[in-house]
Amino acid sequence: MSDFRPVPLEYATRLTNHGPTIMVTSRSKDGKQRNVMTAAWSTLVEFDPPRLVVVINKGAYTRSLLEESGVFAVCVPSVSFIDQVYAAGSVSGREMDKFLRFNIETVQSPELDIPVIEKGCVAWLECRLLPEPGPQERYDTCFGEVVSAAADARIFRDGLWNFTKENRALHTIHHLGGGNFVVSGEMIHAREI
Repeated sequence: MSDFRPVPLEYATRLTNHGPTIMVTSRSKDGKQRNVMTAAWSTLVEFDPPRLVVVINKGAYTRSLLEESGVFAVCVPSVSFIDQVYAAGSVSGREMDKFLRFNIETVQSPELDIPVIEKGCVAWLECRLLPEPGPQERYDTCFGEVVSAAADARIFRDGLWNFTKENRALHTIHHLGGGNFVVSGEMIHAREI
């Protein structure tokens, strides 16, 4: 049984606001092709409704699939999944099914029927591609509106991350380049002054 639970959209932006490395999943319009890629550049651009932007090269296979289907998902991997994260970001999915090649299991998202990753990830957001003709045509940016989200309740509860020593295998990762990552670390809480 999965530890993932739905996340209210009002908290969806918190799933990626700390800048973790993400995995973007996509599918063709007919659902016969799918792909996964790793991305280090994503950010939130709106709260209500939650919207984000992901940098995906215009020539990438993932980009062609999400532009065809109009949907994609952002999955937030944990440190326990680092080898698959690096592998999925190092090769193209045009010639292979990276899910099969790197043993990445998926489930279908509830709203848009996108493959999302739960085993090895701690959160996912399913997104509808927003038509942004200017920036999307000129730059490697893809704007998405989050339509649903879920997270692993062992580390994300009540709209907040809960990074502890006991759940370190579930901590998110941050890419530094060249296959090097850092792990989300010790949480501290600000006091009121």
